Amino acid sequence: MDFDAELIRALQADGRASIQSLALRLGQSRAAIAARLRTMLADGTVRVVAAVDPVILGQHVLAHVSIRIDGPAEPIAEHLRSLPETVLVSAVGGVYDLVTEVRLGSTPALHELLAEIRALPRVVDINTLIYTSIVRGSFVSGYQGGITIDATDAAIIEQLQRDGRKSYRALGESVRLSASAVATRVQRLIDGGVIKISAVEARGLAHRQLSMGVGLHLTGDDDSVFAAMASWGGVEFAARTLGRFDAVMTLVELSAGALYASLERIRALPGVAHTESWFHLAVLKEDYARTLRPPVARR
Repeated sequence: MDFDAELIRALQADGRASIQSLALRLGQSRAAIAARLRTMLADGTVRVVAAVDPVILGQHVLAHVSIRIDGPAEPIAEHLRSLPETVLVSAVGGVYDLVTEVRLGSTPALHELLAEIRALPRVVDINTLIYTSIVRGSFVSGYQGGITIDATDAAIIEQLQRDGRKSYRALGESVRLSASAVATRVQRLIDGGVIKISAVEARGLAHRQLSMGVGLHLTGDDDSVFAAMASWGGVEFAARTLGRFDAVMTLVELSAGALYASLERIRALPGVAHTESWFHLAVLKEDYARTLRPPVARR
Protein backbone atom coordinates (compact mmCIF):
# COMPACT_ATOMS: atom_id res chain seq x y z
CA MET A 1 0.00 0.00 0.00
CA ASP A 2 1.24 3.50 -0.84
CA PHE A 3 0.64 5.32 2.45
CA ASP A 4 0.56 8.84 1.02
CA ALA A 5 -1.69 7.93 -1.92
CA GLU A 6 -4.19 6.15 0.31
CA LEU A 7 -4.21 9.02 2.79
CA ILE A 8 -4.86 11.55 0.03
CA ARG A 9 -7.64 9.43 -1.47
CA ALA A 10 -9.27 9.17 1.94
CA LEU A 11 -9.13 12.96 2.27
CA GLN A 12 -10.55 13.39 -1.23
CA ALA A 13 -13.54 11.35 -0.10
CA ASP A 14 -13.88 13.27 3.18
CA GLY A 15 -11.60 16.24 3.72
CA ARG A 16 -12.64 16.58 7.38
CA ALA A 17 -12.23 12.92 8.28
CA SER A 18 -10.86 12.59 11.81
CA ILE A 19 -7.36 11.31 12.49
CA GLN A 20 -8.97 8.34 14.24
CA SER A 21 -11.12 7.40 11.23
CA LEU A 22 -8.18 7.85 8.85
CA ALA A 23 -6.05 5.61 11.06
CA LEU A 24 -8.70 2.90 11.07
CA ARG A 25 -9.18 3.10 7.30
CA LEU A 26 -5.47 2.90 6.52
CA GLY A 27 -4.49 0.50 9.30
CA GLN A 28 -1.95 2.93 10.75
CA SER A 29 -1.45 4.52 14.14
CA ARG A 30 -3.03 7.89 14.90
CA ALA A 31 0.45 9.33 15.50
CA ALA A 32 1.67 8.19 12.07
CA ILE A 33 -1.39 9.63 10.31
CA ALA A 34 -1.19 12.94 12.17
CA ALA A 35 2.53 13.35 11.51
CA ARG A 36 2.34 12.53 7.82
CA LEU A 37 -0.70 14.72 7.23
CA ARG A 38 0.95 17.62 9.04
CA THR A 39 4.04 17.27 6.82
CA MET A 40 2.07 17.05 3.57
CA LEU A 41 -0.01 20.10 4.44
CA ALA A 42 3.09 22.07 5.45
CA ASP A 43 5.13 21.32 2.31
CA GLY A 44 2.24 21.85 -0.10
CA THR A 45 1.95 18.23 -1.22
CA VAL A 46 -1.75 18.47 -0.48
CA ARG A 47 -4.32 21.13 0.39
CA VAL A 48 -7.70 20.42 1.99
CA VAL A 49 -10.28 22.99 0.96
CA ALA A 50 -14.02 23.50 0.62
CA ALA A 51 -15.62 24.26 -2.73
CA VAL A 52 -19.12 25.55 -3.32
CA ASP A 53 -21.16 23.53 -5.79
CA PRO A 54 -21.22 25.30 -9.20
CA VAL A 55 -25.03 25.43 -9.24
CA ILE A 56 -25.06 27.53 -6.06
CA LEU A 57 -22.74 30.00 -7.78
CA GLY A 58 -24.87 30.17 -10.92
CA GLN A 59 -22.19 28.32 -12.90
CA HIS A 60 -24.38 26.20 -15.15
CA VAL A 61 -21.87 25.75 -17.99
CA LEU A 62 -18.70 23.76 -17.28
CA ALA A 63 -16.21 23.21 -20.08
CA HIS A 64 -12.74 21.89 -20.88
CA VAL A 65 -10.72 24.00 -23.32
CA SER A 66 -7.57 22.77 -25.08
CA ILE A 67 -5.28 25.47 -26.49
CA ARG A 68 -2.52 25.22 -29.10
CA ILE A 69 0.11 27.95 -29.07
CA ASP A 70 2.78 29.14 -31.50
CA GLY A 71 5.60 29.96 -29.08
CA PRO A 72 6.01 29.92 -25.28
CA ALA A 73 2.93 28.88 -23.31
CA GLU A 74 3.61 30.88 -20.14
CA PRO A 75 2.17 34.25 -21.33
CA ILE A 76 -1.10 32.54 -22.25
CA ALA A 77 -1.09 30.54 -19.03
CA GLU A 78 -0.58 33.72 -17.01
CA HIS A 79 -3.63 35.29 -18.66
CA LEU A 80 -5.74 32.18 -18.04
CA ARG A 81 -4.69 32.06 -14.38
CA SER A 82 -5.96 35.62 -13.94
CA LEU A 83 -9.46 34.83 -15.20
CA PRO A 84 -12.12 34.22 -12.54
CA GLU A 85 -13.82 31.69 -14.83
CA THR A 86 -10.86 29.27 -14.78
CA VAL A 87 -10.60 26.74 -11.96
CA LEU A 88 -7.83 24.68 -13.57
CA VAL A 89 -4.95 25.63 -15.88
CA SER A 90 -2.37 23.02 -16.84
CA ALA A 91 0.60 22.82 -19.20
CA VAL A 92 0.35 19.57 -21.11
CA GLY A 93 2.30 17.43 -23.53
CA GLY A 94 0.39 16.30 -26.61
CA VAL A 95 -1.40 17.89 -29.53
CA TYR A 96 -2.23 20.95 -27.41
CA ASP A 97 -0.02 23.01 -25.10
CA LEU A 98 -2.45 24.10 -22.37
CA VAL A 99 -5.78 22.90 -21.04
CA THR A 100 -8.14 24.81 -18.79
CA GLU A 101 -11.43 24.06 -17.07
CA VAL A 102 -13.87 26.97 -17.05
CA ARG A 103 -17.16 27.55 -15.24
CA LEU A 104 -19.66 30.17 -16.39
CA GLY A 105 -23.28 31.16 -16.03
CA SER A 106 -24.46 30.70 -19.62
CA THR A 107 -23.56 29.51 -23.10
CA PRO A 108 -23.28 33.09 -24.44
CA ALA A 109 -20.78 33.82 -21.65
CA LEU A 110 -18.79 30.74 -22.73
CA HIS A 111 -18.75 31.94 -26.35
CA GLU A 112 -17.49 35.32 -25.20
CA LEU A 113 -14.72 33.78 -23.12
CA LEU A 114 -13.66 31.49 -25.98
CA ALA A 115 -13.47 34.48 -28.33
CA GLU A 116 -11.24 36.22 -25.79
CA ILE A 117 -8.91 33.20 -25.62
CA ARG A 118 -8.75 32.85 -29.42
CA ALA A 119 -7.79 36.52 -29.70
CA LEU A 120 -4.74 36.16 -27.43
CA PRO A 121 -1.42 36.62 -29.25
CA ARG A 122 0.11 33.37 -30.54
CA VAL A 123 -2.98 31.23 -29.87
CA VAL A 124 -3.24 29.03 -32.96
CA ASP A 125 -6.51 27.27 -32.18
CA ILE A 126 -8.68 25.97 -29.36
CA ASN A 127 -10.96 23.00 -28.90
CA THR A 128 -13.84 22.93 -26.42
CA LEU A 129 -15.63 20.12 -24.61
CA ILE A 130 -18.81 20.93 -22.68
CA TYR A 131 -19.50 18.77 -19.64
CA THR A 132 -23.03 17.39 -19.72
CA SER A 133 -22.64 15.57 -16.40
CA ILE A 134 -19.88 14.95 -13.88
CA VAL A 135 -19.36 11.25 -13.27
CA ARG A 136 -16.59 11.67 -10.74
CA GLY A 137 -15.12 14.84 -9.30
CA SER A 138 -13.87 16.02 -5.93
CA PHE A 139 -15.45 19.47 -6.15
CA VAL A 140 -18.94 18.95 -7.54
CA SER A 141 -21.29 18.12 -4.69
CA GLY A 142 -24.64 17.68 -6.44
CA TYR A 143 -26.69 20.49 -4.92
CA GLN A 144 -30.41 19.82 -5.36
CA GLY A 145 -31.87 22.99 -3.84
CA GLY A 146 -33.80 23.58 -0.66
CA ILE A 147 -30.95 24.99 1.44
CA THR A 148 -30.97 28.60 2.61
CA ILE A 149 -27.55 30.16 3.20
CA ASP A 150 -27.23 33.09 5.59
CA ALA A 151 -24.34 35.46 6.24
CA THR A 152 -22.93 33.21 8.96
CA ASP A 153 -22.92 30.20 6.61
CA ALA A 154 -21.13 32.30 3.98
CA ALA A 155 -18.49 33.39 6.51
CA ILE A 156 -17.90 29.78 7.56
CA ILE A 157 -17.58 28.68 3.93
CA GLU A 158 -15.01 31.40 3.23
CA GLN A 159 -12.92 30.11 6.15
CA LEU A 160 -13.19 26.52 4.92
CA GLN A 161 -12.18 27.53 1.39
CA ARG A 162 -8.84 28.59 2.87
CA ASP A 163 -8.50 25.62 5.24
CA GLY A 164 -10.98 22.79 4.99
CA ARG A 165 -9.70 21.17 8.19
CA LYS A 166 -9.90 24.28 10.36
CA SER A 167 -11.21 23.25 13.77
CA TYR A 168 -14.81 23.88 14.75
CA ARG A 169 -13.54 25.86 17.72
CA ALA A 170 -11.51 28.20 15.47
CA LEU A 171 -14.41 28.52 13.05
CA GLY A 172 -16.72 29.33 15.94
CA GLU A 173 -14.42 32.05 17.22
CA SER A 174 -14.42 33.69 13.78
CA VAL A 175 -18.24 33.81 13.56
CA ARG A 176 -19.04 34.07 17.30
CA LEU A 177 -20.75 30.70 17.64
CA SER A 178 -20.01 27.64 19.73
CA ALA A 179 -18.01 24.80 18.18
CA SER A 180 -21.08 22.53 18.29
CA ALA A 181 -23.23 25.13 16.50
CA VAL A 182 -20.63 25.51 13.77
CA ALA A 183 -20.32 21.73 13.43
CA THR A 184 -24.08 21.50 12.88
CA ARG A 185 -23.97 24.21 10.22
CA VAL A 186 -21.02 22.64 8.38
CA GLN A 187 -22.64 19.20 8.33
CA ARG A 188 -25.87 20.74 7.01
CA LEU A 189 -23.97 22.44 4.18
CA ILE A 190 -22.19 19.20 3.28
CA ASP A 191 -25.31 17.02 3.48
CA GLY A 192 -27.26 19.55 1.39
CA GLY A 193 -24.66 19.52 -1.39
CA VAL A 194 -23.81 23.19 -0.88
CA ILE A 195 -20.12 22.47 -0.33
CA LYS A 196 -17.70 19.62 -0.66
CA ILE A 197 -14.50 19.48 1.39
CA SER A 198 -11.78 17.53 -0.34
CA ALA A 199 -8.05 17.29 -0.95
CA VAL A 200 -6.13 18.92 -3.81
CA GLU A 201 -2.81 17.21 -4.50
CA ALA A 202 0.16 18.88 -6.19
CA ARG A 203 0.72 17.08 -9.51
CA GLY A 204 3.19 17.18 -12.37
CA LEU A 205 6.80 16.25 -13.11
CA ALA A 206 8.11 18.09 -10.04
CA HIS A 207 5.72 16.31 -7.68
CA ARG A 208 5.05 12.81 -6.40
CA GLN A 209 1.99 12.12 -8.51
CA LEU A 210 1.76 12.11 -12.31
CA SER A 211 -1.43 13.02 -14.13
CA MET A 212 -2.85 12.23 -17.56
CA GLY A 213 -5.94 13.49 -19.34
CA VAL A 214 -7.84 11.04 -21.52
CA GLY A 215 -10.53 11.69 -24.12
CA LEU A 216 -12.75 8.75 -25.04
CA HIS A 217 -14.80 7.88 -28.11
CA LEU A 218 -17.55 5.44 -27.10
CA THR A 219 -19.51 2.92 -29.11
CA GLY A 220 -22.78 3.13 -27.19
CA ASP A 221 -22.29 1.05 -24.03
CA ASP A 222 -21.90 4.23 -22.00
CA ASP A 223 -23.28 3.07 -18.64
CA SER A 224 -20.69 0.34 -18.02
CA VAL A 225 -17.84 2.66 -19.00
CA PHE A 226 -19.01 5.40 -16.66
CA ALA A 227 -19.62 2.91 -13.85
CA ALA A 228 -16.00 1.81 -14.17
CA MET A 229 -14.77 5.42 -14.16
CA ALA A 230 -16.72 6.15 -10.98
CA SER A 231 -15.27 3.16 -9.11
CA TRP A 232 -11.59 2.97 -10.11
CA GLY A 233 -9.07 4.38 -7.65
CA GLY A 234 -6.77 5.98 -10.24
CA VAL A 235 -9.56 8.06 -11.79
CA GLU A 236 -9.54 11.54 -10.26
CA PHE A 237 -12.15 13.11 -12.54
CA ALA A 238 -14.56 11.93 -15.23
CA ALA A 239 -17.34 13.62 -17.18
CA ARG A 240 -19.69 13.04 -20.08
CA THR A 241 -19.00 15.61 -22.77
CA LEU A 242 -20.19 17.19 -25.98
CA GLY A 243 -17.47 17.87 -28.51
CA ARG A 244 -14.69 15.85 -30.08
CA PHE A 245 -14.97 13.25 -27.29
CA ASP A 246 -17.90 11.47 -25.66
CA ALA A 247 -16.14 11.56 -22.29
CA VAL A 248 -13.06 13.01 -20.67
CA MET A 249 -11.21 11.82 -17.59
CA THR A 250 -8.11 12.46 -15.51
CA LEU A 251 -5.86 9.63 -14.33
CA VAL A 252 -3.46 10.13 -11.42
CA GLU A 253 -0.75 7.59 -10.58
CA LEU A 254 2.72 7.39 -9.04
CA SER A 255 4.58 6.48 -12.23
CA ALA A 256 4.37 6.54 -16.01
CA GLY A 257 4.12 2.76 -15.94
CA ALA A 258 1.09 2.91 -13.66
CA LEU A 259 -0.53 5.51 -15.92
CA TYR A 260 0.04 3.24 -18.90
CA ALA A 261 -1.52 0.29 -17.06
CA SER A 262 -4.59 2.38 -16.19
CA LEU A 263 -4.89 3.60 -19.77
CA GLU A 264 -4.71 0.02 -21.06
CA ARG A 265 -7.41 -0.99 -18.60
CA ILE A 266 -9.66 1.75 -19.97
CA ARG A 267 -8.94 0.84 -23.60
CA ALA A 268 -9.97 -2.75 -22.83
CA LEU A 269 -13.42 -1.76 -21.61
CA PRO A 270 -16.32 -2.84 -23.83
CA GLY A 271 -17.79 0.35 -25.24
CA VAL A 272 -14.48 2.22 -25.61
CA ALA A 273 -13.66 2.61 -29.29
CA HIS A 274 -10.66 4.95 -29.16
CA THR A 275 -8.74 7.12 -26.71
CA GLU A 276 -6.56 10.21 -26.99
CA SER A 277 -4.34 11.24 -24.10
CA TRP A 278 -2.23 14.17 -22.94
CA PHE A 279 0.29 14.40 -20.11
CA HIS A 280 -0.03 17.08 -17.43
CA LEU A 281 3.48 18.52 -17.19
CA ALA A 282 2.60 21.18 -14.60
CA VAL A 283 -0.69 22.15 -12.99
CA LEU A 284 -0.40 25.96 -12.98
CA LYS A 285 -3.71 26.74 -11.28
CA GLU A 286 -6.20 24.65 -9.34
CA ASP A 287 -8.48 26.91 -7.37
CA TYR A 288 -12.15 26.19 -6.63
CA ALA A 289 -12.66 28.91 -4.00
CA ARG A 290 -15.39 31.33 -5.06
CA THR A 291 -17.34 34.01 -3.22
CA LEU A 292 -21.02 33.46 -2.54
CA ARG A 293 -21.77 36.96 -3.77
CA PRO A 294 -23.72 37.00 -7.05
CA PRO A 295 -21.33 36.41 -9.99
CA VAL A 296 -20.46 39.38 -12.19
CA ALA A 297 -21.62 38.79 -15.75
CA ARG A 298 -19.03 39.03 -18.51
CA ARG A 299 -19.40 42.23 -20.47
